Amino acid sequence: MICYMFVLGMEMDPYVIFKAPSRNAMVAYAGMVPTIILVCSITPLLHYYQHPTIGFTLSLSTTLSGSSSHILTRLITSLKIGKSDIGKLVIAAGMHSDMISMLLVSIGYLCFPTAITISDFAANIRMTLTMAAALLLQIIFTATVSPIFMNWVNNENPEGKPMKGSHLVLSVAFMAFVCSVAPIYGYSPILSAFLAGVFLPSEGRVSKWAVGKINYLLPTIFYPVFFFWMGFHADFSKFEASHWGTWGRFLVLVFITVFGKVIGTVICGVMLGFHQRESAELGLLLTAKGHFHVFLAVVGLLLNITTTTTSISIIIVIFLSVLPTPLVVSQIIKRARKRAPTQRVALEWLDPSNELRILLCIQGVHNVLSTINFMEISQGASDPGILVYLTDMVELTDQIASTLVQEGMDTVTVMDKDVTEMRDQISTAVQAYVEENGNGITLRRMLALSTFNGMAKDICNLAEDLMISLVILPFHKNRHANGTLDGGNPGFRYVNRKVLRNAPCSVGILVDRGYGLVEKISKSVSSFQVAVIFFGGKDDREALAYAGRVARHPGVKLTVIRFLLDSDSVTASRRAGNCRINAAVQEQEMKLDDESFAQFYERHIAGGHVSYSEKHVANSAETYATLRSLEGQYGLIIVGRGGRVNSILTIGMNDWQQCPELGPVGDVLSGSDSSHTTSVLIIQQHSLKGELDGVDDEFSIM
Repeated sequence: MICYMFVLGMEMDPYVIFKAPSRNAMVAYAGMVPTIILVCSITPLLHYYQHPTIGFTLSLSTTLSGSSSHILTRLITSLKIGKSDIGKLVIAAGMHSDMISMLLVSIGYLCFPTAITISDFAANIRMTLTMAAALLLQIIFTATVSPIFMNWVNNENPEGKPMKGSHLVLSVAFMAFVCSVAPIYGYSPILSAFLAGVFLPSEGRVSKWAVGKINYLLPTIFYPVFFFWMGFHADFSKFEASHWGTWGRFLVLVFITVFGKVIGTVICGVMLGFHQRESAELGLLLTAKGHFHVFLAVVGLLLNITTTTTSISIIIVIFLSVLPTPLVVSQIIKRARKRAPTQRVALEWLDPSNELRILLCIQGVHNVLSTINFMEISQGASDPGILVYLTDMVELTDQIASTLVQEGMDTVTVMDKDVTEMRDQISTAVQAYVEENGNGITLRRMLALSTFNGMAKDICNLAEDLMISLVILPFHKNRHANGTLDGGNPGFRYVNRKVLRNAPCSVGILVDRGYGLVEKISKSVSSFQVAVIFFGGKDDREALAYAGRVARHPGVKLTVIRFLLDSDSVTASRRAGNCRINAAVQEQEMKLDDESFAQFYERHIAGGHVSYSEKHVANSAETYATLRSLEGQYGLIIVGRGGRVNSILTIGMNDWQQCPELGPVGDVLSGSDSSHTTSVLIIQQHSLKGELDGVDDEFSIM
């Protein structure tokens, strides 16, 4: 329990109680106060304990009014409403409720210690004052000295390198010391560990290491032992199930636990403007209890404060408190699906006032220059700017796996020399660019370390968790010195194709055929030639939306090339007759194309900064010839992967594709017989979801 409470404390911020009550805090308080009032007014009349004590009544009130933040967070995230407004509110309110109830128990122990019984009133007062002074000294020391010590250890042991053994020993010794000051003078070591954890810094490598190690040990060792210990002392043979009074007192506990929370959150919801149904659901979700509440029930039995029947009743109520959660969450997701039938995660619908989140993948040092140039032309205005998660794609081999160091349940450090050197070189080069020229660019470093079979899933999970709008993948073929492309890595090609199928956002594949050799793009002179090709369809609209950001760069000369069907051609008419599609769908797509292009024309082309040309072609053969004529004229060509309803202009081009994942147009522009100096960016728009999956989707029902 000492380890469990220590980790619980480290995940809490005690200073929030000194700030003006937030919405989360108000919900937490509203759920706790009615429950405490009900416990203090009803339970003394029903003989739940052998000897009436104020300490037990207060302990029972905090047990039934609190929430287990560990259990609640795990339930909400596993049931997949963690990013909804009600999910965020429940997690935050649960954390606040857990902290307040634990602080009440910690303060209450000073007045009603369970381990020491002294009949002399004066001696009791002296003992309370001694424990209070020791606890206050421990808190002040932890709050003032531990940040200095932890920062020193963190600075001496940067991320990505193994921690020094001496510093590790010192850190563990320091944590043990700050937990043991108050218990020397009679205070509970379990509550002392909680308070020490509360005032220790939660950020930094040492803190994350300690939390990760303990969280790894909890389900492995602690929980099995804990539940065995609980079952050993909760002797069901002594449970008086035949007495009606037992079930009456049990039902009263259930009523207090549920009704107190629900009535409090409903009243609070009225004040905050919530719907009554959602307010009641908040109360039901906040009833979830956890391990410490079970621990208190068993301790009451061991200290002969309660009977076996009472303790078992409390334990059963605690276990039942978790049962409403799945039912409530299923109703929340059901209503959210009706209110949010689609989810659009694409550049075309991105709010211009929001920053653009890009997951920029990189295979190695050879991709650094093209990565920097991509960031340069994509940054747009400094406000709101872009947030770039630069992600290394590293194949997990047996050699690399042998060098991994486990630092927690979900955290590992890669110690392979080649990988660490590669990542250091990439970080140094890109960070230097951001510091010098990256006004409006926020850089984060990520790592996709997996086998090729699992790498695509890791990238998609990252994109979903980080709420990415655009994933950029490097082409699986690399450029030779003479401009030609090599045979490529089939593993990375498999990853690219799988990401295209499963990504939760738009995806781009960058074919570097000299893009990385472009010198620093000027911010004052339009020197870098970029073209965007527009046939029509959702992917081309997405490419046009991205080109809108590129058009804002003063060093880019952007040209929009729109391919149109030559209506005077007899061949085109015959082709159109042979390629019949749903007329309503085609009309809707053409309407969207015209609206999107009209907006782009008004914003960028009409002002004269962006050039515009039209290519009238009759069939795919003319399309192919026109595309080949563009070679060498531009440093970068942006094109949609596919998604075209009217495919007359590209029909038949699929027959000779070398890389279908690039689409018919992208494949022509990046083929082995194409220009050796023109790079290509192929973009695929995110496909709309028919309904919310519930997998960490953002939705609002409050």
